[in-house]
Amino acid sequence: MVLRFSRARRPLVLAAAAALLAACVPIQHAAVGGDHPDDYGAPVGDRPVREGGELAVGLSSEPDRLDPTTSSSLYTRYVMSTICEKLYDIDATGRIVPQLASALPEISADGLTVTIGVRPGVVFADGTPFDANAVRTSLQRHLTMKGSQRTGEMGPIREIGAPDASHVVLRYKRPYAPITAALADRAGMIMSPAALAAKGADFAAAPVCVGPFKFASRVPQTAITVVRDPRYYDTARVHLDKIVYRIMPDANIRAANLRSGDVGVADTISPQDVDSLARDPDLKVLQASSLGYQGITFNIGNVDGVGKPAKPIDTPIAKDPRIRAAFSAAIDRKTLVDTVFNNWFEPACTPVSPKSPYATPMGTACPVFDPKRSRQLLAEAGVPVPFPVRLQVSNSQDQLRYAQALQASVAEGGFALQVVPVEYSTLLDVQKRGTYEALLLGWSGRIDPDANTARFLVSGGGGNYGGFSSPELDEVLTKASQVIDPAHRAVLYGKAVALIQRDNPVVYTYRLRSLTVRSAGLVGVEVYSDGVLRLGKAAFAADREG
Repeated sequence: MVLRFSRARRPLVLAAAAALLAACVPIQHAAVGGDHPDDYGAPVGDRPVREGGELAVGLSSEPDRLDPTTSSSLYTRYVMSTICEKLYDIDATGRIVPQLASALPEISADGLTVTIGVRPGVVFADGTPFDANAVRTSLQRHLTMKGSQRTGEMGPIREIGAPDASHVVLRYKRPYAPITAALADRAGMIMSPAALAAKGADFAAAPVCVGPFKFASRVPQTAITVVRDPRYYDTARVHLDKIVYRIMPDANIRAANLRSGDVGVADTISPQDVDSLARDPDLKVLQASSLGYQGITFNIGNVDGVGKPAKPIDTPIAKDPRIRAAFSAAIDRKTLVDTVFNNWFEPACTPVSPKSPYATPMGTACPVFDPKRSRQLLAEAGVPVPFPVRLQVSNSQDQLRYAQALQASVAEGGFALQVVPVEYSTLLDVQKRGTYEALLLGWSGRIDPDANTARFLVSGGGGNYGGFSSPELDEVLTKASQVIDPAHRAVLYGKAVALIQRDNPVVYTYRLRSLTVRSAGLVGVEVYSDGVLRLGKAAFAADREG
């Protein structure tokens, strides 16, 4: 299916774009905040709750494999947050806090040795003891397993040891500052060594970890069910008996199910629906600004699949950075995001969130919308105008709505954009296999900018889906990962952004807000800036129906 933006609708977008262009200055900076304050939800606390019950969740996309080592889907993180805890987590303020670790790591003065204490008195859902050797087994799998998406996140580890049952030691070839933040995400998820030994690469079929819930069943494209784990170390704070994640890609259906009470919580609420849902007294909107971004990745060298050596692709847009720079200049980021998303989302210009502690003016600099410059660059590149670009995009309503508006914006700059809708799970596979020219996908973001940059752009990286390679950028990002001082790292990420915007392997478009709606009778639902829906300690309030 190919979507084309009709000429009847183009003037509406282009008129707004012209107004913005008149006010352009050489460098813009993305706005922060807006009229939508964050509301992450809150723990149950002292509120009386009903013990037990089944919670139905409207999940906006089908997760990929429930394997922390190979997963690349945000929606897998939703499910895994209830069944597969990590060594560390983040709290509502964005601080890293211990989860399965007993404390924050001890790092040697030279930065080469990281010692992690593990929480005592814990067992996996299958009864296997949780200890340092179990942690070592999972970390080694993340680091070395074929197809792992975690290898690059863990840095240049020389050795993983477990000198006793209570401590894991990571020894590095060179310092790696992002490791604690990496272990607060999937790289820190610890799997039962007994389950790994029994299932191997098929672990995702019935994952076993430590969590308030344990995996029960999965019906593809329909539902994933988890049930309360009586072996969980903090079971007194777990209230629900069961959570059923019902796959509901259609935003209208999720909204209707919230209104009817058929689901108690739903993620990724459309900006088209959120205002009306917020007026419903039986519902509560949670919202969190994002550390991530939505961006367009160009396939520059991913011929044989992600992680394989890059090979040249003999197309103008893959070979010539001027064409990619022209495409970036043809995007009216501010007008598009305001028009398509009713002012709920924000433009994204770089992989560094303006709310990040590593944000600087250089690190958040926004390319100017300049269709005239776009056409000049295309002329310099010697390519025909309009220049065709085939963009694969998730078939969700909001993504398609944005892609249609994008067609009109880049048409001014000399591009003929084809929009090819694809199922979300298929798009993840397309991204890994490299069977695309350009694709629009999001990254939910991490608190350390290394995971928003190096993961996708360092040569040969496990998340370098575009097959991009720049020794100059590699050097800057590698240095940034070795530096401990946050101010120095922020300067280096600013330099990295300048290099990214020179070559444009990824063109950043907008930064969404995590819009989640829950029943007013459901408490303990939380969504932080990492975008993860946290339901492990949720409960039905004792003083309300539901």
